[in-house]
Amino acid sequence: MKQRFLFLILIATALIFSCRNNDKNLNADIEIPVSVENLNIRYIGEYVSTTGTVFPKGDITLKTRITAAYYLEMNAETGRAWQLGDRVRKGSLIARLDDKEYVNSLQIETNELNMELMESELKKQESLYEKGGVTLKELKTASINYSNSRTTAENSRLQLEKTRITSPIDGVIVDLPYFTQGSQVESGSTIVKIMDYNTMYLEVKLPEKYISEIKPGQQVTLTNYTIPEDTISGSITQLSPAIDPDTRTFKGNISVVNSRLLLRPGMFVKADILVNRKDSAIVIPKNIILSRQRGKTVFVIDRGIANERIIETGLENLTEVEVTRGLEKNEQIVVSGFETLSNKSKVKIIR
Repeated sequence: MKQRFLFLILIATALIFSCRNNDKNLNADIEIPVSVENLNIRYIGEYVSTTGTVFPKGDITLKTRITAAYYLEMNAETGRAWQLGDRVRKGSLIARLDDKEYVNSLQIETNELNMELMESELKKQESLYEKGGVTLKELKTASINYSNSRTTAENSRLQLEKTRITSPIDGVIVDLPYFTQGSQVESGSTIVKIMDYNTMYLEVKLPEKYISEIKPGQQVTLTNYTIPEDTISGSITQLSPAIDPDTRTFKGNISVVNSRLLLRPGMFVKADILVNRKDSAIVIPKNIILSRQRGKTVFVIDRGIANERIIETGLENLTEVEVTRGLEKNEQIVVSGFETLSNKSKVKIIR
């Protein structure tokens, strides 16, 4: 009876080991689905990221310098009165101020005529002086009279310009306070605000550790959350050599090319400054790299088997990294499904 019991135990043990071996064989045959990517040689850039507010290069507010009746002028390109958002050119007449008493007081015609007379008198004195007909004092007196008359005439013309509100820059109307046509506006009233944001600038603070890497002229890419599909180009124009002891940063200025007017004055933007680049490198996504005790690893597919490969890296940015050692062009790396892999796992490529 005892022998029979031992025999049954031996049979049960053999069955258990047999089942375990079958499970191992079954697991060995499982193919883990993964997505792969073929390695190619391509560009990678390393960036320093910062943020800031963009401001227009040209920003001017035009105010009245006399008290007079206000008349808003027409925009010749649209055929209607000037409005917010209209583009203006340098010299465009935005508004006219009408005060006949003020204009009459300038005596523009009288001053212009007097200048012409003084010019004729000067030429006459110069001719006589060459012939000995007048003294040097008389010639200088005629010259002074002409100079004074010319200054008076020029001042009259300048005073007359106070009745015309013209744009001194190319730009866009960003503020246009409303006044009823013909109503009197006081001296010092704001008539229009114009911004030229075809080119903009951005003041940034940069980490101290990059002071030897960031130089004037380096390329900058700018983005804003309202235009996620577009990037705007810029460049470093100025850098401060001084470090702020409180923030451990240094100041920089970025010039922004905004020819399509995608950025608007006051927008908050992200600026990525290119500090290093390679045009020919093996580049992989950063998120597929595993950190092991022996170093950084990725999985490489060879004839349906996933091999864990130790790699060394170089340049990197937010999403990508250069591989300097451990991978070769045209190899297949696992980019999805690597989390469940172990070395020598069988895989099924699903791309």
